[in-house]
Amino acid sequence: MRKIIIVLCLSFMTYNVQAQKLAKDQLGGWYMYNGSHKLSKKYSLKTMAHFRYFEPASEFQQEIYRLGLNYAFNPKTNITLGISYATEDLAYDTFSSNLYEYRFYEDLNLSSKWGAFKARHRFRFEQRFIHKNVVIDQFQNWIRYDLNVSYPLSKTWSVYAFNEIFLNLNRSKRFVQNWTGAGFIYKLNSNIKLKAGYFQIKLPSKVLKRLQFGIILNTHFSKKTN
Repeated sequence: MRKIIIVLCLSFMTYNVQAQKLAKDQLGGWYMYNGSHKLSKKYSLKTMAHFRYFEPASEFQQEIYRLGLNYAFNPKTNITLGISYATEDLAYDTFSSNLYEYRFYEDLNLSSKWGAFKARHRFRFEQRFIHKNVVIDQFQNWIRYDLNVSYPLSKTWSVYAFNEIFLNLNRSKRFVQNWTGAGFIYKLNSNIKLKAGYFQIKLPSKVLKRLQFGIILNTHFSKKTN
């Protein structure tokens, strides 16, 4: 009888371990809006809203909003100064206090062409004001570098690939995460593009897998001259 009880207990414990949901085992979903609104020949407004989930459309992870003013030195070089707000659930499939943060950011964007390939380099500097667990406030300086390469498949379809690395300058071990992914962009018209892809987030101790679905909106408010 004791052997039977021991076997049943071990089986129950094994089942619980196997049934436990882990964030690294889930295929999450990101739903994204990115906008660029041209105000004049040199200035444009950058807008963004992302909604991110641990699972395809459930288990909230993060939402982030961004607003920035962009200045173009020339067609290949521009900068953006802006602010963003984010809130995040720190744990998957269990209760946790949300994290809230405000960020100031500065972007240097460089673009180039390698034959038919278009390449974009973005260097981002962030000052993050983080509030979590009700009583903890932190200030952190981050640096991010993103390389994005696209290739046209037709007049309406293109394929892209990207890699972005994140460094936290306030930590002795500065590496925070690395994003690597690829996908497709469909040009609906001169103002709207649709985006779908897959990428992985490499953290120091785990790798997260995510689907991306987005809309890209480009508008032009500057006066047209004849």
